[in-house]
Amino acid sequence: MLERRQKWPDRIWIVRHGQSAGNVARDMAEAARLHLIDIATRDVDVPLSPLGERQAIALGQWFGQMPPSEQPSIVLFSPYIRARETAQLILESAGIAREDVTYVADERLREKEFGILDRLTTHGIRQKYPELSEQRAHVGKFYFRPPGGESWCDVILRLRSAIDTIVREYAGERVLIVGHQVIVNCFRYLLERMDEQQILDVDRAADVPNCSVTSYEFDPTRGKNGKLVPRLSNFVVPLEETGTPITMEPDMPAAPKS
Repeated sequence: MLERRQKWPDRIWIVRHGQSAGNVARDMAEAARLHLIDIATRDVDVPLSPLGERQAIALGQWFGQMPPSEQPSIVLFSPYIRARETAQLILESAGIAREDVTYVADERLREKEFGILDRLTTHGIRQKYPELSEQRAHVGKFYFRPPGGESWCDVILRLRSAIDTIVREYAGERVLIVGHQVIVNCFRYLLERMDEQQILDVDRAADVPNCSVTSYEFDPTRGKNGKLVPRLSNFVVPLEETGTPITMEPDMPAAPKS
């Protein structure tokens, strides 16, 4: 009988980017009950805040404490600046040379697209597009797609393609993925085989902390051919140990949880 080839990476770490300038601007706008988040750049160009840089460095130091044989060998990241900067800082502070890993920007890991709701606060959405606010409340965030934007289902569809690539190209590797809050939760939906209610319960319980780690390890004894097993969920000990403030602001726009 032919021996079955391992399908999955040995380990996957999924990390939300460090606090961004957009997170800070969004919090200020919400606190002042403004309709628009005061940030001039495209969402793709929003950088890390100074605190976000510290968070990425603290997480990189945690990876740096691992033996080289256990550190990431593949680094996949959203092309958005805040995610790219987070990935770079993690490698630099871990002491991992770029040339020693496969380092790939993957547009399928980008932030959920908000369409015409981009840069609007909760108050702004209700004021400018009350009918969309009502529709979202009726349909729910999992299926609601704003004009020009994406639903969670749309994000999940592109992540299914990303998982196909990971399985095809990175079996047996150690894969670090740097993305966004919705990316973390949608990977959890797929890898943990959740349904709509389960992942919305996870989302409702708490926002994903910046530079937190959700991880999976391959267990050859599980199932017929082995499977990925959850190990860490929103793990922030690397930040706590260095005294780095933990932040968990939602991404833009700040829609009410449902």
